[in-house]
Amino acid sequence: MLDRVLGLLRIRVVRGVNLAVRDVRSSDPYVVLRMGKQKLKTQVIKKTVNPEWDEELTFSVEDPSVPVKLEVYDKDTFSSDDPMGDAEFDIQPFFEAVKMDLKGAPPDGSVLRKQASTRVNCLAEESTIYLLNGKVVQDIVLRLRNVECGEIELQLRWVDLPSSKTSQPK
Repeated sequence: MLDRVLGLLRIRVVRGVNLAVRDVRSSDPYVVLRMGKQKLKTQVIKKTVNPEWDEELTFSVEDPSVPVKLEVYDKDTFSSDDPMGDAEFDIQPFFEAVKMDLKGAPPDGSVLRKQASTRVNCLAEESTIYLLNGKVVQDIVLRLRNVECGEIELQLRWVDLPSSKTSQPK
């Protein structure tokens, strides 16, 4: 099974901005990320609509065409958790940048590509894929759907596995 894994996608869930109020005056938000059959979630941050998670969640990637789905919930003690919006994003542009030949690598901060926000994707603004400490990184701000307001900030990083197909010369 592991021989089909292309590498690891490390998603830093940075923070939420202006999330919806689901309790009396605030919310207790947490994020659930899904990629295929994998499902990971952040800690719950109490009583805020501007949570700072700064938490890293790691997926193994077999098929970069599978989108990452994100859902935000308000943690409730005595009832089921309330949905606070959802989004999804495509990692294909990020994966293509990871596969680029970066021999004689451009300097840190070099922009490798940009992903425009469109009606089809959930990007709140243009997303930049760039080099940081020699690694390919993408900063993403997602506008949540099916909710009155809210954005989630993420940062993607790729981790090559020693035997992964992306790290072998073509």
